[in-house]
Amino acid sequence: MALMAREDTDTETRTAPAPQRPAPTEQQPAAPPAVRTWAMRLMPLAVVLAALNLRPAITSLGALLEEVRDGLGMSGSVAGLLTSVPPLCFALFGVMAPRLARRFGPPAVVCAGMAAIATGLLVRPFTGTTPAFLLFSALALMGIAVSNVLMPVIVKRWFPDRVGTMTGLYSMALAVGTSAAAAVTVPLTRALGDDWRLGLLVWAALGVAAVLPWLLFVRERQEHSAPAPTGGAPAARLSMVRSPTAWALAVFFGLQATGAYITMGWMAQIFRDAGVAAGTAGILLAVTMAMGIPLAFVIPRVASRLPRQGPVVVVLGTCGLIGYAGLYLWPVGGAWLWAVLLGISNCAFPLALTMIGMRARTGPGVASLSAFAQSTGYLISIPGPLLVGVLYQHSGGWGLPIALMAALMVPQIVAGILAGKNRVIEDEAAARA
Repeated sequence: MALMAREDTDTETRTAPAPQRPAPTEQQPAAPPAVRTWAMRLMPLAVVLAALNLRPAITSLGALLEEVRDGLGMSGSVAGLLTSVPPLCFALFGVMAPRLARRFGPPAVVCAGMAAIATGLLVRPFTGTTPAFLLFSALALMGIAVSNVLMPVIVKRWFPDRVGTMTGLYSMALAVGTSAAAAVTVPLTRALGDDWRLGLLVWAALGVAAVLPWLLFVRERQEHSAPAPTGGAPAARLSMVRSPTAWALAVFFGLQATGAYITMGWMAQIFRDAGVAAGTAGILLAVTMAMGIPLAFVIPRVASRLPRQGPVVVVLGTCGLIGYAGLYLWPVGGAWLWAVLLGISNCAFPLALTMIGMRARTGPGVASLSAFAQSTGYLISIPGPLLVGVLYQHSGGWGLPIALMAALMVPQIVAGILAGKNRVIEDEAAARA
């Protein structure tokens, strides 16, 4: 099947005149119109189902972290390690995604990722030991990692003229899955006899459902994994480690991921320790995640129309600073307000995805930049959740962990302003040459 449109031009983010659409060649095979029609109608559904699965493995665990700790006999430090597993897996496995996509095609890799998520969530509640629980959590997170990296690639390739809109749809679905898992896991667990294992197990059904549409795209591997046109080839060989834009995006992505995974892993516990009931704490976490549902659709569309995304970065960062200050000074009385503000701050994630699509001109460039920014960013984020657990255990309170969260917001704002400059990695490479 042909690449849908010009991969070298994104009409939502570029104002330069678009090149003429190339005629189909051996490198750009034409697909039958019937196949193109059904594929284009089904792909948005496949993207939405995949996005719905990219966070429940994490936020469902965050809502039941205390029960899981008691059930498996975890210490606070080990629980902190557990909250650090997601970014570690995303860093280790995300970097493999472009190579796997070149060999098997992006749809096939995403399909395998959905299968890994479903398998990990089916098995991990019944392992009975902390190491085995971590192992099958890592399997699910491996599937999330490759899908994280390849979603911007699929959006750029299948919807090159609607990058902002499709990124917004994908981000909104991701936020729905995140908030739903946070909101209903505790009530579901109670309805299932207060068995935390069953409360975690139910989310495996969502993973199974996501595998089905992606199976239909596996056979499209040859068409959509065809080599890029000549104009896009150099982008695949760009050196990300020499790109200031790539590094700014990686740091911004890493610091926003640090805040997001600390929030998902620990915020419910912060509220519970402050005196909020367990069910209410789960709903507060859900409110934080649910803020991303409308904003994850709006922010990419707004950001894609701005030449620089720095102002959006500053607004989100300011909300985070106010939210952390309130969480420390008045955690119970202002709980709902802090949950909302921190939810707005967490929308730095869809902004980062949008900037990845905007900071490269070609599909291969987006793949390289996405893998570098996300994998390096998740490596940067690994110490944060673990350090929060250690500080909490040894200080006996949440003052130091919250101070750490607020302090990390400052370099996040700086890196985001740099990443939001109106430039692309291909032009940086040409300037160096």
